[in-house]
Amino acid sequence: MKCVVTGGAGFIGSHLVERLLKNNHSVIVIDNFSTGRKSNLKKFSNKIKLFKADISKKGSWENKLKNADVVFHLAALADIVPSIQNPKAYFESNVIGTFNVLTCCRKYKVKKIIYSASSSCYGIPKKYPTSEEEKIDPQYPYALTKSMGEELVMHWSKLYNLNAVSLRFFNVYGTRSRTSGTYGAMFGVFLAQKLANKPFTVVGDGNQTRDFTYVSDVVDAIIKTWKSNVKDEIFNVGSGKTISVNKIVSILGGKKVYIPKRPGEPDCTFADMKKIRKILKWKPKINIKQGIKKILFEIDYWKKAPVWTPKNISIETKDWFKYIKD
Repeated sequence: MKCVVTGGAGFIGSHLVERLLKNNHSVIVIDNFSTGRKSNLKKFSNKIKLFKADISKKGSWENKLKNADVVFHLAALADIVPSIQNPKAYFESNVIGTFNVLTCCRKYKVKKIIYSASSSCYGIPKKYPTSEEEKIDPQYPYALTKSMGEELVMHWSKLYNLNAVSLRFFNVYGTRSRTSGTYGAMFGVFLAQKLANKPFTVVGDGNQTRDFTYVSDVVDAIIKTWKSNVKDEIFNVGSGKTISVNKIVSILGGKKVYIPKRPGEPDCTFADMKKIRKILKWKPKINIKQGIKKILFEIDYWKKAPVWTPKNISIETKDWFKYIKD
């Protein structure tokens, strides 16, 4: 089948592309390489059609969706602090870009659309585990624009019968996660620190818990959603379990240093998995210890990643503390 993956050179996208190829599908990747990397596709670059394009702008990329059986819309800007500093770029990428993709899907009668949403839309939930019915309360422009993109997808799906599903990912980790750019996801920060023999920078007291979901499980959920007859639905995609940051550090092994707790961050992320288990019969396969073992086996991937210290984290996140309040 003809599959189009926006953001296919990124972390989750490249893993999805690899799986689709293993399943003998034809794959078109559309990516502007703002966060994605060609090296993520190197092993199978001769098997895909790759187009460098910005989906927030009109262009020749649009006709690549013609005759597509499915569009996996993963392209997005996905950092917190830069979204505070430059909300316009995030609106253009995550909202206008999504609008443009949906417009093309409607024009070319694409058979199914899978949208990658974010659990950050819940903000600081009142209930744990957190279900899809929880109030949407984004705390920063990244979360807001991903939620707005999801609203567009669900509205277009119902109004124009586009056959779309949105998946809200919880704390995805694994190989090929971003190694450059701004201060970002915890595992990338910790692995670079481990390689440099520097202490892990733990936010707050480290007792906050997260629902970490291994990337191959996320890909399983995406494929299962595509192959199902489900439409006009939103699903949480998580492990359904939580673990503290302090426990992660103890598994990784090494010294730690504590840095100030950040406003607008929940003390817990914890996906309620009842809906996806009931309707799609999906559940994750990789537990946290297995996942950490996998990334440690390929830790050299993070050799060129920036090594963050309490000082440069403080500088990088100053706008976080300036604008976001508890």
